[in-house]
Amino acid sequence: TLLKAGIKTVNISLDTLQPEKFLLITRRDLFHQVRSNIELLLQHKIGVKINMVVMKGLNDVEIKDFIDWTKHNPLQIRFIEFMPFSGNKWTSNKMFSLEEILASIARDFTVLPVKVEPHDTAKHFMIPGHEGSFAIISTMTAPFCSTCNRMRLTADGKLKNCLFSDGETDLLTALRNQEDVLPLIKSSI
Repeated sequence: TLLKAGIKTVNISLDTLQPEKFLLITRRDLFHQVRSNIELLLQHKIGVKINMVVMKGLNDVEIKDFIDWTKHNPLQIRFIEFMPFSGNKWTSNKMFSLEEILASIARDFTVLPVKVEPHDTAKHFMIPGHEGSFAIISTMTAPFCSTCNRMRLTADGKLKNCLFSDGETDLLTALRNQEDVLPLIKSSI
């Protein structure tokens, strides 16, 4: 179905490669299904970006495991600094910074920066000899707000012009009422 729809890349949130920790984080026993689906995407040559929120004391010791995964798989691992959102019990002592992530990787690998594109929200890197690559989204320690041009559409049809925005624009209701959503999008931007 994804191939028929012309999907070329899929982003998947996966904060651990350990089934028991996956259950703890997500409260769902679906780790093996997620891994199987990632393998299926790769078999069909669909690009896969894995978003891994790094949390000190929970999954920071798995950074090397995620990098090892890129050795023979064309994945892009995107390490994300733990950000404060309502309900996620954020504290600064749980945050693993851009510098800490890079230092952790550099202990075992040669890390080369990749040219940053305009409006990029991630800092991209590669490791010689690896099929895949990695990036770091450093919202907390090296914000990119001044160059960000991203809009986000939530699963329930709300448009957000920033992950930290308090406001949302309801597009789903307008679409269901067969209204023009362009004025709503322009207003939000």
